Parts: sequence; C-alpha cells; structure tokens
Amino acid sequence: MQAIVEQFRQRILAAGAAGSPLRLRGGGSKDWYGQQWDGEVLDTRAYAGIIDYEPTELVITARCGTPLAEIEAALAARNQMLAFEPPHFGPGATLGGVVACALSGPRRASAGALRDFVLGAVLLDGRGERLAFGGQVMKNVAGYDVSRLLAGSLGTLGLILDVSLKVLPLPLREATLRVVCAEIAALRLLNEWAGKPLPLSASCWHDGVLTVRLSGADAAVSAALQSLGGEVLAPQDAAAFWAALREQTHDFFAGPGSLWRLSVPPHASAIILPGRQLVEWGGAQRWLKLDGDADADEARRIRQAVAALGGHATLFRGGDKAVGVFHPLAPAVEKIHQRLRQAFDPAGIFNPHRMT
Repeated sequence: MQAIVEQFRQRILAAGAAGSPLRLRGGGSKDWYGQQWDGEVLDTRAYAGIIDYEPTELVITARCGTPLAEIEAALAARNQMLAFEPPHFGPGATLGGVVACALSGPRRASAGALRDFVLGAVLLDGRGERLAFGGQVMKNVAGYDVSRLLAGSLGTLGLILDVSLKVLPLPLREATLRVVCAEIAALRLLNEWAGKPLPLSASCWHDGVLTVRLSGADAAVSAALQSLGGEVLAPQDAAAFWAALREQTHDFFAGPGSLWRLSVPPHASAIILPGRQLVEWGGAQRWLKLDGDADADEARRIRQAVAALGGHATLFRGGDKAVGVFHPLAPAVEKIHQRLRQAFDPAGIFNPHRMT
C-alpha cells in the first residue's frame, strides 16, 4: 500500500508544479453533488481495505478507497453500525467519499452527524506531505478538530488516506409507526416528542403521513409504541421505507426537476414555498422538490425564506448550478475557508471549483 501512497504523492507534486487541478474521486457515486468538477481524475479505489477494527473499542479504521458496503458488512457481522447511516447513492460508494461529502441518513437527528464520529484521519496535502490528525479513541484529542474539518470538505483540503470512525452497537429492537396528520401537526408532535424520553431514531413527514422509527431496548420501544399510538409497520416494510429515504429512491425524489435541501431549526414552522416538501430529522431537514429549475430570483427567494428562519438552503441535486449550490457564507466565514484551503493546498489543485 505504501507504493500506492507514493504514486498519489507523485501525482500531487506533479500537479502542484504544473498548476494543474486534480479531481479526487472514489466510486463516483456522488459526482453530482457540489459545484462543477475540474481537473484530471485521481482514482482512490486502489488504496482500500480495513486497517483495524476493534469491536470492543467501538472503533474502525479503513483506507479511503474501501467500499462502504464492505465496512458496513464487517460491522453488521459484530452487531454494530455506522450510526449516522451514510447514504450510498450507488454501489461504488467509498469511505473517502463518505467523509468528504459528510452526508448523513435518517438517524442523524438522534445519533449525530458524520463529523461527530470522526476520531482521526491521515491526509496527503497539496505539498505531498502526509499529515495525521486525531487518533483511534475519543480520549486522544490531539488534532481532533482538524480531522473533523475534513468531513464535508469535498476533497478541497487534500487526499484523505485513512479514517478512524467511532461505531455503535445495533439497537436491540426497532419499530416503525405511522400517524396521519398535516405538516403543522406533524411538526408540533415531533417537537413535543423530542422533549420526552422516547427512543426516537428517525422521522419523516410526507404527503399527510408522519412516520417515526423507535430504536432501543425492548421495554423502551414497547412503552413508546403504546404511548404514541398509530399504525405499526411490518419490519420488512419499515426497513424498505428507511432505506428508500436514505438512498433517495422514495417516490418523493423521483422525476425531473431540482431538489433543494433546507436546513432549519427543528422548531421552525412550515415553510411556504412552491413545490413539494418532505420533512426529516424532527423538522430540522426539509426537502423541497421543484418541477423545474429555479432561476436566480427564485433561488434567492428560497434562500431568503430559509435564512429568515435561521437556516440555509442547498441546491442538492439537479437544477441550474449557476444559481450556486451552497448557501453563501458570511464574509468572515468565507475568509476562514480560504485560509484553510491555502494552508492545506497552496497551489489550489484539489477539486478547486467543487465548493465555489
């Protein structure tokens, strides 16, 4: 594997000397995410494999090109999981892409986001230097924040080589129930339930139906089912529903048009916008599906409506990226981003236009 790392390093050094951008890429399952691609592909899939897995320590360390499916299979064999439920969006998903995109699934509101589970990472920066941050246990906090910065960086800070992630045991029991209600009523219920000791692990409101998942000890799940009421789904139907939501194969996401991700405080009321909406994460994540592309004026109206609630809007999939994929950063935050990129990638060769 050291020979592969050396090949990566030589590619980075050559690109830096020539001022030629590199397109860091694993399985390509999330090529559509972010702004435009640029540069020659540096394929990371040859650098793969689980380096270390300690089930008793709840930590797994793997190389960037390791298939996500391989990691999940290894964890499932020991009744453990990646609690943030990362979406695959295709069979080629790799660990490096999972961390670089930092997308989390239905369990995120209860378990935490991907960056909350990053314990450490090894990076090749724009100078070809191998940098190690964090460690393999939560107690080792040296450089911990730097390793977490890589989550969601979309490959703009360097080539992620290895990642150590905290894992969690699978719940002893799960059950999913449905309640018929309007969006306002669903948001009220979700906020009421969030203040109670209920084992809620996922939620989704769409088209007049609120679906929630309960995860935990058998007694806790049984008590919650009796308290909340509603229709209980068969286990296979429940598993299919949450998988479809995570992978965006649910009917809501089908068809042409653009998909916007609206991140708002969970207590925010319904957002009145054109198009169809789906609510996740206890109200903190709202998906907006438009039949067509939003022009610059409509994109501005969407972002203004979400910003007024204390949130931000991302053009997640489809649409005209000329309106900007990510919500504009505050000037001070943008300067911090620029300084970080300059520190890790002085020649600006890593995915230079992926985020801006």
